[in-house]
Amino acid sequence: MNSKIDVFGIDNLADLTKAAVVAALYVVVTMVFAATSFGPIQFRFSEGLNNLVPFNKRYILAVTLGCFISNMISSLGPLDLVIGTGETLIALITIRLVTNHIQSVIKKLAASVLIGTFYMFIVAGEIAFLGSSAFWPTFWSAYLTTAIGEFVCMTLGAVIIYMINLKYDLSK
Repeated sequence: MNSKIDVFGIDNLADLTKAAVVAALYVVVTMVFAATSFGPIQFRFSEGLNNLVPFNKRYILAVTLGCFISNMISSLGPLDLVIGTGETLIALITIRLVTNHIQSVIKKLAASVLIGTFYMFIVAGEIAFLGSSAFWPTFWSAYLTTAIGEFVCMTLGAVIIYMINLKYDLSK
């Protein structure tokens, strides 16, 4: 069996292992910081792993899977499995498409942070839809708080990923 599957950049056992480790790391970090990982005010530190996507497309699947597993435990229930995980997948695909044409690692990571922060409007919409108060005020307050949390966590993640990439080539 020498055929390449290459689904989201996973075409051998080493790629599958790297993706599995990142998915597991996402879940572990989310659960360690569970008190801040869910809800309208969230600092999901595992979102810093989104910054791996500019380096290799295999991390789209890895982070999305980690998000799905983490959202299985979410207080928002089954809807979060679809909306929350879908937001992650859309954001990661967008990050990959945009950063694929950027040469500078710093610019790739900056774009990743900004795109990830922007797409939090989807999670804010989910929170507002599930909320028991007026939609638009809930949406805008949820968007503000989730976007701030996403920006902070992805920025921290970008710094860490940048430093790791200095020592280890994350594109391999």
